[in-house]
Amino acid sequence: MVRALESAVVPTEETQPEIVATASTVVYRNRWMTVREDRVRRRDGGEGSYGVVQKPDFALVVPFERGGYHLVEQFRYPVGARYWEFPQGSREGAPELAAVEVARAELAEETGLRAGSLALLGRLHAAYGYSDQGFQVFLATQLTPGEQRLDAEEGGLVTRWFIEDELWELVAAGRFTDAPSLAALALFDRRRRAAAGATR
Repeated sequence: MVRALESAVVPTEETQPEIVATASTVVYRNRWMTVREDRVRRRDGGEGSYGVVQKPDFALVVPFERGGYHLVEQFRYPVGARYWEFPQGSREGAPELAAVEVARAELAEETGLRAGSLALLGRLHAAYGYSDQGFQVFLATQLTPGEQRLDAEEGGLVTRWFIEDELWELVAAGRFTDAPSLAALALFDRRRRAAAGATR
């Protein structure tokens, strides 16, 4: 009995959530997202509200070959402009589909490329200040060209290969501003640095 008590994890102030929901109301829902408003209580006893956007996780692909990247450009309605980014997307109608298969499908649909190798670089959150959405980042190599299969929502999407310096020029010019894409680039850079260090 004493041994069992010693091994039990006793909740402390540090292990308890700092904010807990006391009530929750769905204020909007469609095929792609649910928006809810929670009444919350903070650890100090104060109360307030929190808006949360629930969205399914997505897969993002870094297609890399010949020292450069395949990017896609499309019109992003909320900001009213076209931007370059890495291929990415989710499968709202097939939540059981493994992330690597979503990545494979999105890469083929948006660029026409088929990946002989897809390596997981990591999982990140898209915007955890207001959303629960996460995404997994895959490095795609051994690429074979093919035909795009764009959805109706992706009309106008174009794809092009850029050398690395050109990609950073897009960043500097404000033409590559997608936060998940930039975070994915950081994960890939970390992997390359680790690989370079291992070969020294």
